[in-house]
Amino acid sequence: MYRTRLLAITLLALPAISAPEAKRVEGDLHQDVLNTIAAYKKKDPGMKKFFDGAVGYAVFPSVGKGAVGIGGAAGSGELIVGGKAIGKTKLSQITVGLQLGGQSYSEIIFFQKSKPLDEFKKGDLTFAAQTSAVALASGASADAAYKNGVVVFTQENGGAMFEASVGGQKFSFDPY
Repeated sequence: MYRTRLLAITLLALPAISAPEAKRVEGDLHQDVLNTIAAYKKKDPGMKKFFDGAVGYAVFPSVGKGAVGIGGAAGSGELIVGGKAIGKTKLSQITVGLQLGGQSYSEIIFFQKSKPLDEFKKGDLTFAAQTSAVALASGASADAAYKNGVVVFTQENGGAMFEASVGGQKFSFDPY
């Protein structure tokens, strides 16, 4: 009985996590991307070296994530190359393990080299459980380093999630 109630409560909460994404109109996405970039730079001025040195970066202003044993996450963003948004990108994630709750976070993926950027644009880039993201905090960028030409930063926007799971992120890209 307790499990059924917990499942019902969590399932009712999951739409609220992704609701802002569903209500977003196309024009707002670019402004959300710009606001996310500004927030990351303000939170950690050291991020400037990643924005200036990357061949490109994908910005996901809001990724909604929820789970009861099996979890999922989704978000939309833009791919920036040469300081210009060149297309819309989507993130999807499936996880399995001990997990419960829901949260929203932003994510920026920096590409140091053209090869991983090209893989991302073709939809061939996925992140496995071993890929770790750097949680954005003041000074976090000082110790962050590219791995296989990619570095990922995240910042929690809200919610609560208990998680000990494995899974991966997959991406799609549609040029403007």
